[in-house]
Amino acid sequence: MPELPEVEVTRLSFAGRIAGARILQAWLGKPLRWPLGCPATALVGQTVLAVRRRGKYLLLDLDRGLLLIHLGMSGSLAFARELPPRANHDHFELTTSHGQLRLHDPRRFGAVVFTESEQSPIATKLLGRLGMEPLTDQFDAAAFSRGLKARRSTLKQVLLAGDLVVGVGNIYACEALFHAGIRPTIRAHRLSVARAHRLHQCIRDVLARAVQKGGSTLRDFASATGESGHFQLEAAVYGRAGLPCGLCSTPISLMKQGQRSTYFCHRCQRK
Repeated sequence: MPELPEVEVTRLSFAGRIAGARILQAWLGKPLRWPLGCPATALVGQTVLAVRRRGKYLLLDLDRGLLLIHLGMSGSLAFARELPPRANHDHFELTTSHGQLRLHDPRRFGAVVFTESEQSPIATKLLGRLGMEPLTDQFDAAAFSRGLKARRSTLKQVLLAGDLVVGVGNIYACEALFHAGIRPTIRAHRLSVARAHRLHQCIRDVLARAVQKGGSTLRDFASATGESGHFQLEAAVYGRAGLPCGLCSTPISLMKQGQRSTYFCHRCQRK
C-alpha cells in the first residue's frame, strides 16, 4: 500500500509540471471506492492551481473546486506529455494543456472525489480526523507525547491509527520504533516523555529519508514519472526476519499485531 512517503514522492514528481494546466478532457472508467461527486465533464475547463498532500490524500486545487485523490492499496499516478493507450486497470484520466494525468489501480480501492472546497462535508469527512503532519512544524513533540499518554493501545497500533500522527504506515512504524529503541508492544501511555520525544524525532527522520530515497517499492509502486523507490533496500528491520540486527547481530523477530507484520530487535528495542 502506498504510504505517506510514496504519496509525497508522487506529488513531488508531477506537482510542478501540472500547476497552471487547463483541463481539456476528463475520463472516468470503472467505479472506484467512492463516486466522483460530479459528472467528469464538469472538470473540463478548470485550471489546476497546485497539488498539495494531506496524509495519504493528494489535493488538486482547482480554480472552481478541489479534487481529492487516494491511491488505495495498489494505485499509482502517471503524468506525461502523452501517455500510452489506456489499459484494463486505468480508471481515471485528466488530459490537460500540460500533459495527461492517469490513475492506475488494479484493486480499485483508490478514489477520486470532487468537492467544492476543503471545508465541504465530504472533504471534512475524509480529512477531518487525520492527525498531525509528521514532516511539518505541525508535528509538535509535546503534543505527540500528550497524545500518547491518552492512549492505552500498543504503541505501534497508535502510530498506525493515523489520528495522532498521520502517514506512519507499517514499514515506517517498524523502522522508527527500531531507531528509537522502543519495543512495538509497549502501551502508548507508559512511554516516558523523553522516549516519546526520541520517537518523535525518529519518525521525522525515517519519513524524510524515505521521501529522499523515492519511497519503498515492495511490489509495483512508482512515482508519476515511473521511478521506483529504494528505501526498502536500507531498512533496518522491516522484511528482515531471521537476519542479524545491524547493531547487535541478534536475529530480527517477526510477530503479528492487528493482522500486520511487526519486525523488531529483541535486544535493541527495550520495553
